[in-house]
Amino acid sequence: MSLFPFGKAALGILILAAFSGLWLAVHPVPEHKATLVYWTFAKPHYDSYKLILPKFEREHPGVTVDLELVSLQALAARMQSAMLANLDVPDLFEIEIGTAPTLFRGPAKDIGLLDLTTRVKTSGPSGQKSFYDRCVKARFVPYTHLGRIYGLPHDVHPMQLAYRRDIFEKYGIDPDKIKTWDDFINVGRKVTIPGSQYMIELSDSDSTSIEPLLFQRGGDYFDANGNVTFDNDIGVKTMCWFIPLVAGPHKIADSVGFFSQAETKGIEDGYMLSYLCPDWRTQSFEQNAGHVSGKMALMPLPAVTIGSRPTSTWGGTMVGITKHCKDPDLAWQLAMFLYQDKAGVNARYTLTNILPPVRDQWQMPIFHKTSAYWSGQKPGDTYIKLANLVPPRHSSPFVDTASSKLGEALVDSVRYYDTHGCPDSNDPHFVAFVRATLKSKADQVRAMIGRSPL
Repeated sequence: MSLFPFGKAALGILILAAFSGLWLAVHPVPEHKATLVYWTFAKPHYDSYKLILPKFEREHPGVTVDLELVSLQALAARMQSAMLANLDVPDLFEIEIGTAPTLFRGPAKDIGLLDLTTRVKTSGPSGQKSFYDRCVKARFVPYTHLGRIYGLPHDVHPMQLAYRRDIFEKYGIDPDKIKTWDDFINVGRKVTIPGSQYMIELSDSDSTSIEPLLFQRGGDYFDANGNVTFDNDIGVKTMCWFIPLVAGPHKIADSVGFFSQAETKGIEDGYMLSYLCPDWRTQSFEQNAGHVSGKMALMPLPAVTIGSRPTSTWGGTMVGITKHCKDPDLAWQLAMFLYQDKAGVNARYTLTNILPPVRDQWQMPIFHKTSAYWSGQKPGDTYIKLANLVPPRHSSPFVDTASSKLGEALVDSVRYYDTHGCPDSNDPHFVAFVRATLKSKADQVRAMIGRSPL
């Protein structure tokens, strides 16, 4: 009879666990020796911070900062597990806008981040405006949970259309005369050639494209109280309007995969004539589609109606301070330094084309340079004109799930539209299907929230 009754596999696991525990006891994870540890997932941010950190350390004798570049894919899970176990938790960290709310789960006492509300809204010396009042206020909304601010915005990300100026001119298209989406669609139907040329790049299979257009119309995944809203009237109308752009015999949009080699080829070949373009994406165009330098230009998003919002937003980053941090005051000073030091702001814009949320920084010359790539335009100026108009997007720990469910509703609605040959977006059967589909997907998110109270 075996001395270990549970089998050889279990015995092997036990032995491995014992040796692993012994190894960790002899070789404990070394503690950070730096005064502050800062994680970021973005290489351009890392590079710009690395450039200016020596200045911060000189201004704070004896202080050292350990700046680490961490994988975005692993960051949220690593942060959650590290905060729960109190292991290898940074003092400050940056995280992407769609992932950040997963760290806001639970009551305030269980959130592993410092509540920054008071610091953000406190006036500076001699009556200087608070950081909150100096920034585009809509950018605090994604990092606010139950009325409390847990993150500082790194950016604004106003959105325009990037378009092939040379092809527009060949067809006699004047972008200044395109005021609304109706104007845009009418032009698009004249120049779209099915299978070889489309007016705009939009996806028919995920929420990447429809999401900013939902925000533009005043829609959102959630309201300020965390209630699911993407199936309300705005959501239904947005979906019904969007589907004929990407489906059916009169579609004017196509997508070959965002940020792919096929997309780059499509840009250079003129397969798609315009693209949803937040500020950060201009850098992507410049780096990946160099052959169309001087042939590209920027224009505001067409408005839903005359006089309504001519922009939206896509993406974002926040910096948070963990409760693990032993010196929150010093951490706050570091965050303010990294986000406001002029050399850092210059370096970051040079590397990313990203407009900061602090409005007084927009006076800096770096944001007003002419670009040969963008046909002699000043991209910074064009985004600054739209920055104060970006729509808010509300936070929830379930925003990633909601985004996925909106994508599923899009796929189902496209399939219905194509299968049933709907005459237009106002077809009552189509509208009823979209409404029911969105409600079904939204109810799934509500059920998840109900099983995991905020």
